[in-house]
Formats: sequence, structure tokens, C-alpha cells
Amino acid sequence: MMEADILIVGGKVIDGTGGPWYRADIAIKDGKITAIGKIRGVDAKRVIDANGLMVAPGFIDMHSHSDYTLMVDGRALSKIMQGVTTEVIGNCGSSAAPLMGILRDRGDEESKRYGLKIEWTKMREYMSKLEESGVSLNVAPLVGYANIRIAVLGYDAREPSKREMEEMKIILEEALNDGAFGMSTGLRYDPQSFAKTEEIIELAKTVSEYGGIYASHIRDEGDRGLVIEAVEEAIRIGREAKVPVEISHLKILAKPLWDKCDEIIRLIDEARGRGVEVTADQYPYEASGTSLMAWIPKWANEGGREKLIERLRDKDLREKIKVELYKTMEYRGGAENAIISRFEPDPSIEGYSIKQVSEKLGLSEDETAIRLVEKALEAKSGIGIINFNQKPENLRKIFSKPWVMVGSDGYALSPTGILATGIPHPRSYGTFPRAIAKYVKDEKVMSLEECIRKMTSLPANVLGLWSKGLIKVGFDADIVIFDYEKIRDTATYTNPAQYPLGIEYVIVNGKLTVDKGIYTGEKAGKVLRKKGRV
Repeated sequence: MMEADILIVGGKVIDGTGGPWYRADIAIKDGKITAIGKIRGVDAKRVIDANGLMVAPGFIDMHSHSDYTLMVDGRALSKIMQGVTTEVIGNCGSSAAPLMGILRDRGDEESKRYGLKIEWTKMREYMSKLEESGVSLNVAPLVGYANIRIAVLGYDAREPSKREMEEMKIILEEALNDGAFGMSTGLRYDPQSFAKTEEIIELAKTVSEYGGIYASHIRDEGDRGLVIEAVEEAIRIGREAKVPVEISHLKILAKPLWDKCDEIIRLIDEARGRGVEVTADQYPYEASGTSLMAWIPKWANEGGREKLIERLRDKDLREKIKVELYKTMEYRGGAENAIISRFEPDPSIEGYSIKQVSEKLGLSEDETAIRLVEKALEAKSGIGIINFNQKPENLRKIFSKPWVMVGSDGYALSPTGILATGIPHPRSYGTFPRAIAKYVKDEKVMSLEECIRKMTSLPANVLGLWSKGLIKVGFDADIVIFDYEKIRDTATYTNPAQYPLGIEYVIVNGKLTVDKGIYTGEKAGKVLRKKGRV
């Protein structure tokens, strides 16, 4: 008689290929899917009746920032309760490792925010610490370009010397050898924005040698008027470095450029037609999440935080920074559409727009914004912003493309404890159920099977996770079982810490982690490692 740890019976299987669902039973043993079909005569430790439910591969969050929050609370509740069984961390050029040079101090500041103690420097040390602490889902790390550049060049706005480029390559290679799945950049952010395209290409060639991906928060998403050029740059990097390109949270967040969406899609389609492997991820929300500090002009950030503070003390420079910051804010929808999600110096203003805060203080919007920046710098903290800036039609157009995956751009959080502070973007709690409810059930942009493919086999293939992303014999038993009629996000912009509806069971590496909508306490997740040089 066949033995199984878990037997799922009677469910409608959506296998992740994009093909139509079929009804089948699934047997799981020792973390693997061992049989699919009409299974009889099985001695199973647990039988799950999936009649009336959908059975799919566990969702893969292609774009996450949980590097530190997973260290705080490995349960990853806001993700596991969505059905996410794997998430990619280290995005937008910022990762928890390696931490070298002056970046070590910034890492210590981040850890203090969460009550953590930094006990790692290298990527392999971080990965080992994460394994020791235990996680409920699988984790695939990228190495952040900012970590590499700051370790060698600090916050200097200049090109690296030949020797400095070699130093950066050594740091990158070490992280790739440790198991990083590629390198991410956040070229919109300083000091990453100081790099010329050729510098990124040179490093991306190393990523290519290791079979990794190049994931990029591109140089502009609209608020600097150069979104077309930014997409072209990402394609060029992929073409010249011969590396797969994954464009992070593809969008246009400036109203004057909303009509450029078709052109962006055309550029990517044409690049793929020429053999450049370009994909993208997207979250199903009209509001983005960022930091007010990112709207400071890049010339003002040269030299790092202390130099910025010096410039703000200069009356004329302060005025110039204020004018340019406000111009960016206007381009992104104005002060009324910039909601403060996190402000540690004064949490009482969290949930209010900059416009509302300016009215409360009796100050102009631009003066309010620059004073918030100054207070954050003084407190050595950030200013989280939820920014309503996207066109719904563009969201649908982008998500309908077969090369677009789902990525939350959020964090693994908890509705209680230190990870419940602030008013985070609801995407950390609702992205995946929302994508199904919004694009399949409500707006009928695509079939359920195609939506599931974008959450499972597509990201697995991009990452090279060849035993994940499909319901297939021999594959890892990462599975989500959901009620299609009920599935929907409940997290809102004003009350984000709410779990979605309809996620009934989540299995990670063969362990039942969510049982009838309740977290079981299992931490069966693994820190995944990419194999070295190809």
C-alpha cells in the first residue's frame, strides 16, 4: 500500500502550465509530490477534502523586501496567508548582505528599528542565520547592487576605476558563489543612480556567467520624464551582458506619461522577438509605495546623508532641494496623493497625506515636505509614502502580457508586534488574492489558469527553480488550496493588516502550514541557493 504524508482528494487542479484545470487527487510524501490522478489504497497521515476547491502550485512572490523582517519573524504571516510559498528578496538594489564599509552602519540602523542584532557580513552568513531562525516559506535572495557599490565607492557620484571595478566584481562573485540568484539594481535611487549604464553592463556580465538574473527597478518610472529611456537601458543591459532581465514593478507613475504604456510594451515585445530575455513583475494596485527621501534630487545626495544635511543647512541649497522635491511630488500626483505610511519621529501623522499635514501645520506643501525630510534625517529614519499615481487601464495592459509575473513589492509582516507598526501598503497582505479577484473574477482580463501561471511556473522558470512552480510528480510539494468563489483581499490602505479570504490550505515542502485558514506554526521553508558558475 502506498504511504503518504498528505493526500489531497477531489480538487480542481490548476497545474501552473496555463492549461485548463482537471480534477485529480495528489499524494505527498517526504516533501515531494509522489502521485497525481485517481488515487486509491493510500495510507495517508492526513487527508484533505478539496472538493469544490482549487489546487495550485504555491505562489512565488517575484519581488519582495523581506530581508530584515524575516529575521524578526520567520512566520511570514502576511505572505503565507496569501498562499505565497516562495519569495525573492534583495530587490531594488538593496539586500541584507553583504554588509561592508559604511553600509554596515546603515544595516545597524535598520536592525535597531526591528530590535535585531546584525551577526553577518557575507551573503552566506546571512543565509545561514536566516536558516537558523527558521522561516515558513522558501526564500530566494538576490544581491543588491547598492551593497556592492557603496562598499567600494561609498556615495561618490563618479565612475569606478579599473581597480574599483574589479573589487566590485569580487564582491558580486562571492555573493553569487554563496547562492544568490542574481543581482538587483535600483537605478532610480542614489547612489545607484550615479552609475553609468556601462558600469552595470560590466557587472551584469558576471551575473550572466553564473546563470543569474538581472532584476532592476529601472532608472525612471515616469517622474523624471525618462521612462522610455529607462526601459531601453534595461533592454540594452540584457542584450550586451547576455543576461535575463527582470523589470521590477513595471509601471508609469507620472500622469503626463500615462500614454506611453503601449510604447513600453512594444519595446519589450520587440526585444523578446530579437532574443533578449526580458520579463517583468507587477502588483495589482494603483498606488505605489516608496520613500519621500527618494524624491530628493540626486545631486543633493552625493556624498551621503551627512552631505545632504550640510546642503539643507545652506539656505539657497535648501530652497533648491525643496523646489525640485516638490516638482517630483507634483509629477506623481501631488501632495494630496502622497500618504505618509511610516514616520517614526511622529507616528501621529501616519495615514495622512502631505497636503493634510501641511494644513494641520499651517505651512505650504513644499515646506512641509522638506521639514519632514529634515526630521527624518535628524532621527536617522525614513519616511514611508503610499503614492496614488497609476492608471487602471495601464495596470490591465501590463498584466495581460504573458511575460509579466506577480510581485508584491512588499514585506513579510505580522498584524501584531514590532512588524505591525506604521500603516504599510496593503500589498504586503493582499497582492496574490487581489490579482485573482481583480484580473480574473472582476475585470476578466485573463483566465484563472493564466493568472496562476504568472504566479507559479513563470517566476520559477525565470529563477531556474526547476522543481517548483508546477503540480507535477517529483516536484516540491509547495501547494495552495483556495476557494475560488471566496478568494479576495481584505487589506485596505487605511487598515492594511488584514488577511485575505478564501485561502484554505498552504503546504510548504510537504508540511501543512495553513490548515483551514489557520496558521499551524510550521516553519518548513528553505533558504534556496543558486548553483555557481555555469
